[in-house]
Amino acid sequence: MSSNSSSSKVVTVDEQAFENAGGQAVDEDGFPVVDETPEFEATVEQETQAKVDANHPDGIADTSEDRIHGVTLEQEERIQAREAELERISAQAELGTQDGREQRTREVVSELCGRDEPDSVERTDPREKLTQEELAEVNEQAMRISDEVQGGWSRAVVAKQLAEKVARGRDVTKAVLETLEELKAAPGAIVPIADVPDVPVGEVTVEGTVQTLWEPSSSAIQQVGLIADDSGKIKFTCWEKSGQTVVREGQKVRFRAAAKNWYEGRCSIALTGWSDIHFPERGRWWEA
Repeated sequence: MSSNSSSSKVVTVDEQAFENAGGQAVDEDGFPVVDETPEFEATVEQETQAKVDANHPDGIADTSEDRIHGVTLEQEERIQAREAELERISAQAELGTQDGREQRTREVVSELCGRDEPDSVERTDPREKLTQEELAEVNEQAMRISDEVQGGWSRAVVAKQLAEKVARGRDVTKAVLETLEELKAAPGAIVPIADVPDVPVGEVTVEGTVQTLWEPSSSAIQQVGLIADDSGKIKFTCWEKSGQTVVREGQKVRFRAAAKNWYEGRCSIALTGWSDIHFPERGRWWEA
């Protein structure tokens, strides 16, 4: 007769399957459950690059609370610099709306410099400092200079230049010579042809009559000849590439921005692409 009091351990099929599977999970039928999720592993190149990035100064992680997460040190410095610039602009804009800021700034600068702000200088006409005799002579000489050199300063400007030199103690004669040389060197001033070699500039403007034209010695030359006025004459050369208007003998012309040249001690002028040719007598009513 069997005893009912004997104890027996009841083991389910699932538990037996789990024990047989060595602790691996099983399904309801007792078969081991296979994890189909693929396991990713880094390649050799990725592991190598990771080591390089970890050892690079910009890639070293900084666990400080002051650091910005996810950016390199260079990027963080740029962000912080931009934020500082925005704060400075905001503070400057707020300061600019305050009343009296300019006055306070001026006072602070004056205090730091240790001197008061200089008084404004009033520009006065130098002719007011001359006596009646000096002024009369200055006006007379200014008229003579303006008639001798045209196309440059006005007569009023010439008179002021003379008066300024005389007011500084210059003799009238020396003042006239200095002003005359300055006027001849001014852009656009029509220089007497005889004075062209002495003008201290590389380009001059002359006006006169085409006296003679010669046959060019080179295909690069468009025209070559002489131009003359009451003071003298000078050789001129017009280059083919300058694209200038052709002139004829007997025509009155004005050469602007003609380049000075020297050959064997003689001065001549050349018309380049920067030069201009004008005909002062064209368009007069008796030529219509």
